[in-house]
Amino acid sequence: MRTIPTKETLEIEFKSDIKCYPDHDLIEEIVGMTNTVGGTLYLGVEDDGSITGVHKKHKDAVGVTALIANNTVPPIAVRAEIITEEKDILKIEIPRSRAIVSTSSGKILRRRLKMDGAPEVIPMYSYEIPSRLSELGLLDFSAQPLPGATMKDLDPNQRVRLRKIIQNRQGGEKTLLALPDDELDIALRLVTDVGGKLIPTVTGMLLIGKEERIQALMPTAKSTFQVLEGTAVRMNEDSTKPLLEVFENYEMYLKAWNPERETEYGLFRIPIPEFDWAAFREGLVNAFCHRDYTMIGEVRVLIDDEGLIISNPGGFIDGVNLKNLLTVEPHGRNPALADAMKRIGLAEKTGRGIDRIYEGSIIFGRPWPDYSESTSRTVKLFIQRAKADLPFAKLVADEQNRQGKPLSIYTLMILSLLKNERRCNIDRMIEITNLSENKVRSAVENMIEMGLVEASGNGKNRSYILGKKVYREINESVQYVRQTGIDSIRYPELVLKLARTQNGIITKQDICELLKITPSQAYSLIKKLQKENKIYLLNGGKYTKYKVVE
Repeated sequence: MRTIPTKETLEIEFKSDIKCYPDHDLIEEIVGMTNTVGGTLYLGVEDDGSITGVHKKHKDAVGVTALIANNTVPPIAVRAEIITEEKDILKIEIPRSRAIVSTSSGKILRRRLKMDGAPEVIPMYSYEIPSRLSELGLLDFSAQPLPGATMKDLDPNQRVRLRKIIQNRQGGEKTLLALPDDELDIALRLVTDVGGKLIPTVTGMLLIGKEERIQALMPTAKSTFQVLEGTAVRMNEDSTKPLLEVFENYEMYLKAWNPERETEYGLFRIPIPEFDWAAFREGLVNAFCHRDYTMIGEVRVLIDDEGLIISNPGGFIDGVNLKNLLTVEPHGRNPALADAMKRIGLAEKTGRGIDRIYEGSIIFGRPWPDYSESTSRTVKLFIQRAKADLPFAKLVADEQNRQGKPLSIYTLMILSLLKNERRCNIDRMIEITNLSENKVRSAVENMIEMGLVEASGNGKNRSYILGKKVYREINESVQYVRQTGIDSIRYPELVLKLARTQNGIITKQDICELLKITPSQAYSLIKKLQKENKIYLLNGGKYTKYKVVE
């Protein structure tokens, strides 16, 4: 059976070695891969995936490893080995470099995908180097002095706006208001000292720069707000204004396109918006704070029939991916800008804005935010337009009032998961939430103590459902009875019913699919039915089958 990939990707490269692939070309391919995302190069495989074998010159894996280290600066430590797939192939595993690597002749290269999806290695130009360093967390581009900028490029009116935001926002550091303008600029790193002279930083120009100077000095600092209804464009506004003004404008625009539905909560009527305000603000903050300002592109806010999209140029920073968004230590591409946003009061102080984004959907019983369309060059947040689950929202609000504090994001995720799937084991929770086993187990145990979750079964058969009080609060008591009673009453009945529709034959896999239980749970049920003389083993082996006793 073939074990190597069948096609090339950004992380997979095939090279023919029939005519002995040139060493300098091999070095350039590896430099391009290490300067992008790393990956694996298979020497002895054609572009179409057919295996033709490695040349005898490259069969010395240790020698190839030394060749690569001796011809790259700084040296790349790859792992190379000969593997056999019909013929011998040299497999070279290339790590993602934590620095910018060049060939010994001085070539700096990177890897990209062409329009047809095929990968290629191209030069990394000087203007792309700051972007790469920022991506690796080795350079704070937002803290750099902006070439060509002077103090006259900062707008006094925007500084007044800045002070008003600090005064009015709950998280703003009020002590900053006592500082004179020059000290306030330094405290927020809006300026930096260059040769004894204060120069605006990228952060300073982005937050309080004059619009015409932002256009001239930072042509990449663009954003757009769009609203579509079907194919009709209801709004399409491009902006190069300073970010403080953009934030206020975009919040105003969202208000016009974010209908609210009132619901009764005790003696009060509470408005529930289509899109959560806190989630929108944090999504917007993340887009501006984590975008790559060296790349041509724009932060885009789009509201359409499907939902809300906030996207920005620049992929996830090194160490962040779709699976660890909620658990990775907070760090970003532009720390100075992010820090200023926090101190002003526009961003979450803890750096855990992503929690707020998820919370904004989950507390109303809506689908979770989706980052799956993000790429190495773009981060895209999608919040689906969906009706709120009012009983679930009331349950969450009641529980938070009872405890006197918000529920953790882990608790909310597990509540939401169990509401949708009815019954889950720990492995399923880990798979869906991407949380560690310790975090999931700890959250579940706390939820059991709070009466939010109940457990059934032991060992590998242990699974969890929402607690009795949860089902009562969301007006689904029948579902609770069904879930708690189905193990001992309905499972055997359903299994036998399915078997009789299949000429009396049933398999363990059939039971797993029917009842949505684990193979070990299915095996226990089979043993119970055999003991009760309701089914018997028809044939064993790989495709074990059981037959109903007539």
